[in-house]
Amino acid sequence: MKPVKVGICGLGTVGGGTFNVLKRNAEEIARRAGRGIEVAQIAARRPNPKCETGATPITADIFELVDNPEIDIIIELIGGYTQARELVLKAIENGKHVVTANKALIAVHGNEIFAKAREKGVMVAFEAAVAGGIPVIKAIREGLSANRINWLAGIINGTGNFILTEMREKGRAFEDVLKEAQALGYAEADPTFDVEGIDAAHKLTILASIAFGIPLQFDKAYTEGISKLTSADVNYAEALGYRIKHLGVARRTDSGFELRVHPTLIPADRLIANVNGVMNAVMVNGDAAGSTLYYGAGAGMEATASAVVADVVDVVRALTTDPENHVPHLAFQPDSLSDHPVLPIEACESAYYLRIQAKDHPGVLAQVATILSERGINIESIMQKEVEEQDGLVPMILVTHRVVEARVNDAIAALEALDDVVGSVVRIRVEQLN
Repeated sequence: MKPVKVGICGLGTVGGGTFNVLKRNAEEIARRAGRGIEVAQIAARRPNPKCETGATPITADIFELVDNPEIDIIIELIGGYTQARELVLKAIENGKHVVTANKALIAVHGNEIFAKAREKGVMVAFEAAVAGGIPVIKAIREGLSANRINWLAGIINGTGNFILTEMREKGRAFEDVLKEAQALGYAEADPTFDVEGIDAAHKLTILASIAFGIPLQFDKAYTEGISKLTSADVNYAEALGYRIKHLGVARRTDSGFELRVHPTLIPADRLIANVNGVMNAVMVNGDAAGSTLYYGAGAGMEATASAVVADVVDVVRALTTDPENHVPHLAFQPDSLSDHPVLPIEACESAYYLRIQAKDHPGVLAQVATILSERGINIESIMQKEVEEQDGLVPMILVTHRVVEARVNDAIAALEALDDVVGSVVRIRVEQLN
C-alpha cells in the first residue's frame, strides 16, 4: 500500500520535533498505522538547526502545501488565530485531513472548523492542543466514553505551575520568578496568555466540550491569573494544609456547566497538588471509572510532537473507513451536543480562602463572622496571625464551606466597607477534588 504523505506547516519547536519523530521512528510508526508516513513538503520561514530535513522540499508559502495534490494530511503548527484558520479551512475545502496543536484556533474557531470538516468528510485531530504529550483528549473521548463525566480539573499551563512551585518552595516573589521563566524560555516576552489564564482557558474549553458534549464556548470561560498572588498567601495556604495551583475547572451541575480558570487551594495530600515545575496534570471524575489522573510534560519539542504524530497515525488508520463512522471531533455526535448553559462565575459554587487585613481593635472578628453568617456562609477554619509590626494590622485568614460565588461577592463588599478592615479582601477559591 502506498505511503500517506503529510505536509508540515511550521518548523519551530513542535514542527521540528514532529519531523524528527516521524523520521526516527518511521518503521515503528508504519507498523502501528498499517502504512508508511512520509513528509512530502515543509512550509517554514526559516530552517530549524535541531532538524535535519535533508532533501525534503521546503517552501516559505504555507498555502503551497494546501494546494499540493500529493499531500493527504496537513499538520498545522504555525499557531495563532487568523492565518491558521484560513490555512485549515482551505485544507479542508481541498479535501485534506488536518492535524493541529493550536489550542487557540480550536477553542475559538473549532465549531466552524468541525462543521466544515463534516461537510467535506475529512478529519481534524487536535490531541497536541491540550497538555502536550499527555493523551488526555483520547482518554476522555475514547477511554472514558462509557462514563458520564462529573467534573475535571487540570494544571494545564506549565509556566504558571513553574512560577507557583518556585514561590512555594523558595519563597520567591512572582515578578522575580517570572523573569527567570522568561530567561529559561518557559514564558514569552509578553507572558499574558500564560499568567492570566488565557492559555489554560483555551485548553479547558476544549476539554469541557469533549467531557460534556457541549459546543466550544471559550467566550464564556471565566479567567483569573496568578500575577496578584503573594508569598504570604502561598505560605498561609501551606499552613492550612493546602497548595495553591493555577487550576482549570469544568463541572456539571443541574443548572449548567462551570467553566473557570483561577488560582485554587487544593489539599496538600492530593496527587495533583504535588505536580510541580513545568509539568501538567488533568484529573477527571466519571460516574463509572471514578477519578483518574493524567500526568506528564505539557510542552516541549518531542513531548508535543508525540501527540501530533499519534494524531497522524489515527488519521492514517481511519483513511479506509466510512467517514460517517469516525470518532466525533468533540466525542459526541454533532447533532447530539447539549445546549445546557455555561454558568457565569457568580453562579458557580466553591469553598473560599479569604485573607482580611484588619486593625487591632476588639470585636473585629465578631463583625466578620456576622457578615458571613448573615449571607449563609459557614466558616470551616480560621487563622489569626500576630500584629504585623510595619503597619499594625492583623491578618485574618478564613476558609469557608462551599457556597455560591454571588454570596461571597456580597460578603466581601460588606467586609471591605468596615472601618476596621484595610484594603481589599484577598479571595482564592478552594477545591477538595474528592
